[in-house]
Amino acid sequence: MEGINAILEPGMLVRHPTQPDWGVGQVQSNIGSRITVNFREAGKVVIDGTRVSLSIVSPGGGDST
Repeated sequence: MEGINAILEPGMLVRHPTQPDWGVGQVQSNIGSRITVNFREAGKVVIDGTRVSLSIVSPGGGDST
């Protein structure tokens, strides 16, 4: 499931596909398959990139995937 997660860099905006209530999150780090994201409504969350494929949010707010 790494696909899109492999290109995530700090500062990029993302959404969690099964947790829409978390809102938009900003990638803090992406080391190996561990992606740390600071979500508006859920705070800092460490995501296993082998299990979850995050969606990139374009600067205008819409999903680009």
